[in-house]
Amino acid sequence: MAPTFVVVPQWQGSVSPRAMRLVDGAEMIRGDLPSSATEIVDVPVEAGDAIETGIHRLSTILLVRERQATVLRGVGARGTGDWALTIGGDCGVSLAAVEYASRQHPNDLALVWFDARPRLHTAESSPSGGFGGMVLRAISGEGRPELLLDPASSVPLDRIVLAGARDMDDAEADLIAEHHVPTLSTTELDTPEALLAALRTIGATRVYLHVGLDVLDPAVLTGLADLVPFGLEVDALTRLITAVRGEFTLAGATIAGFAPATIDAGNDDMSSILRIIGALTR
Repeated sequence: MAPTFVVVPQWQGSVSPRAMRLVDGAEMIRGDLPSSATEIVDVPVEAGDAIETGIHRLSTILLVRERQATVLRGVGARGTGDWALTIGGDCGVSLAAVEYASRQHPNDLALVWFDARPRLHTAESSPSGGFGGMVLRAISGEGRPELLLDPASSVPLDRIVLAGARDMDDAEADLIAEHHVPTLSTTELDTPEALLAALRTIGATRVYLHVGLDVLDPAVLTGLADLVPFGLEVDALTRLITAVRGEFTLAGATIAGFAPATIDAGNDDMSSILRIIGALTR
């Protein structure tokens, strides 16, 4: 089934110096999507307020989350069986996107988190206060109550596979060890076997794929909000996506973190991003 593309040019969850360029990245991707199958979530320009929570720009993040959820409910109401491919923006856009997929498939969703960082902080443990570093913890059902998914929609840590994470803080590493969260290095992802085995072990049938583009090496994609070396090649990522889709049902996906420095540099990266979109949708 063809997806509906939901473009969410949110930058407020990022603390990267390139955060504002995430808006440009989302717009560049939107320009190559079929307009008849694309929905746009209106993201305010203003930063927003922390509302005394320690989470930067939380008021705007909450507003965007509700607007995104409204768009996604509209996708579901059409009754065509569409799944949603969410285009960020920062990684925080996966909160509403995973919530929507989980409500479509209650108690039956596994999550592969392709990302250089696990994003497993809470407001109390975060060194930056950026929601982009907390989103996966919120998806798993922990963190500030304003951001949590309801218990029926959260994806527990034992149904999450971290793929390509190579930059994590001690608090995140301790949580991963405590809950035995499957964590696959870039070396282990050279071929799809380890990822498929991890999904089989947790009993996956339907899978949501979050693709934070910083899972890729900065040498192969220059327009990244966060530059973390020793990432995946584009070929390896597309092979992994194709292998997962070949064995499991895709319930939804996110592509986030495209922050081109210039239009020309962004154009150079677009062929790689379109290959990733193709792997998700073909």
